Amino acid sequence: MIFEPIAAFVPAEYRIKYATRPWEFAAAAALRRAVFCDEQGLFVGDDRDGVDDVATPIVAVSTLAVTPHEVVGTVRIHEPEPGVWWGSRLAVAAPYRKVGVLGSSLIRLAVSSAHGRGARCFFAHVQSQNAPLFRRLRWTTIEETAIHGRPHHFMEADLSYYPPIADPETGFLSLLRRGGP
Repeated sequence: MIFEPIAAFVPAEYRIKYATRPWEFAAAAALRRAVFCDEQGLFVGDDRDGVDDVATPIVAVSTLAVTPHEVVGTVRIHEPEPGVWWGSRLAVAAPYRKVGVLGSSLIRLAVSSAHGRGARCFFAHVQSQNAPLFRRLRWTTIEETAIHGRPHHFMEADLSYYPPIADPETGFLSLLRRGGP
């Protein structure tokens, strides 16, 4: 009997949650370096800054059956003053960008968890090529600018679109869209 090779594994679901385990923190940092340093060349060596000292990292974790497998997306959020929240460093691993739900799910947990913690406003500097995604998710461009020599949109989320989430450490499942990546 001749067996056909098995197609590459594609997870059916992803857990979107606050990073809580050491391997999740390490994998989120590695993914950010891969995207912002190696791929985009925005930073040399590492993209860490002072925000990381106070930020909460959020991860998208692929699963094998019910077992966490790998971090395939990340974003960080922080509250520099009471009620004012920021998101930054949204990254999805290159092989998973066509999944179609990871970036929007990370954004949803970022804003909804901040909303659940008393956010009055939520801002981000978004790379221009990603601004259409944010607009679909009810964000408004306040100003176009350049950061690290690249065009960005300074944007604000419509908090009324993001119901508060009280348990972001557990997060939620984001299921693969029909048809796969």
